[in-house]
Amino acid sequence: MALLFLLFLISTSCRKEPDLEDFGLLPDFQLTDESGQPFGTSQLTGTPWIADFIYTTCPGPCPRMSAIMARLQQDGTNFRMVSFTIDPAHDTPPVMAAYGKRFKADATRWTFLTGPRQTLQMLNRKGFKLGDVDGSLDHSTRFVLVDRKMHIRGYYGTSEEDGIVRLKQDLSRLVKESR
Repeated sequence: MALLFLLFLISTSCRKEPDLEDFGLLPDFQLTDESGQPFGTSQLTGTPWIADFIYTTCPGPCPRMSAIMARLQQDGTNFRMVSFTIDPAHDTPPVMAAYGKRFKADATRWTFLTGPRQTLQMLNRKGFKLGDVDGSLDHSTRFVLVDRKMHIRGYYGTSEEDGIVRLKQDLSRLVKESR
């Protein structure tokens, strides 16, 4: 009986976790960060990162999502975070910078991006497959995990704690893989 238990322990400890799903390659992009500088694919390639879509005047889920991102930035240094606006007419670089300060964003790790509505629309709809940037201010509240080669590796709900737990686990796997 003890031998069977030992064999069970060995077999379960040797199992490899299944690979994270690959939801596709993000297109190259370049937008403007909160300091007014160009920022895009070239600054993110090589490091896993988390993306979300927000707007700074949002009365609902965006502050909650940004508070979660603020907590995530405390979980290590080998990944980046990027918040894309869905309201580029209002969310200029100075507005985005003030929003980042409100959430104590570490500017070396958490970037806030704005730019032309058409570019944001293309990224949100065709790149991240989350919806439209059409002026309605309706948007997904999911976080997106992107690997160091710009492939989407997961989508995570932000309204349930289990989504954030899964995100942290999957992010940890990607960080280990990128070393």
